[in-house]
Parts: sequence; C-alpha cells; structure tokens
Amino acid sequence: MEELTVTLERWTGPWPDDDPDANFKAEVADYTRLDPLETLRGLSAHTGIPIGALVRYVLARFATTGSGGLLELGPAMVHRLWAPIAEAEEAGTDDARLAAYRALSAQLSWLRFPLLEPDTYPNAP
Repeated sequence: MEELTVTLERWTGPWPDDDPDANFKAEVADYTRLDPLETLRGLSAHTGIPIGALVRYVLARFATTGSGGLLELGPAMVHRLWAPIAEAEEAGTDDARLAAYRALSAQLSWLRFPLLEPDTYPNAP
C-alpha cells in the first residue's frame, strides 16, 4: 500500500448561500481553525503510539462511522426512520414536516428508552 502525505490546512470557504452542503462546509470551516495535532501529540506521548498512526486511526474511525451506524441500527430500522421524512417531503408542507418530526421523535424515544432506564431489562446480561 502506497503511503500518502496529507497537508493539514485551514479552510474558511467561501460557499454560496444556497449550497446544499453549506452546513457541512460551515462545520469544516469551524473545525479547521483548531490544531488537532495538539491533542494527538499529547496522546502520542502518553501512549507511545506514533502521531501518524493516531491520525490514520482518527480518520478511519470517522470515515467508517456512517457504515458502523448502519450496522448498529440495521437496514430495516434505517428505512423505518426515513419513512416519515420521505412522506413529509412528498407532501411538501410544514405540517407534514412537523408530523415527521413527531414520528421520528417517538421512534427515537422508543429506541433510547433502555439506555435511559437500564433497569428496563433486569435479567439482561
């Protein structure tokens, strides 16, 4: 495998107001103001893991978060969570979007309940 050298750079845009990726670009602009190597230097010194290996780990972990989330939820649940959004966008009204929010809130509340109430399943391993 060929090793790649990457330059860490700051980026502040610009992007048009109607850019569909504007939220992501704003987040990139915010985070690139920080120096992530400050944290990684300390972690490297503490653990003895080379900075390059830590950078590779952080990038790989971030890059696979979406697929990891899909594996944790499962395809059926992802489709189930998406259904109210699709219905609301098809309707195209604020009332439909509010109903989708309520439906998603109810589904997520149900999924989250055992995390908030660990005694829900007292015999679980």
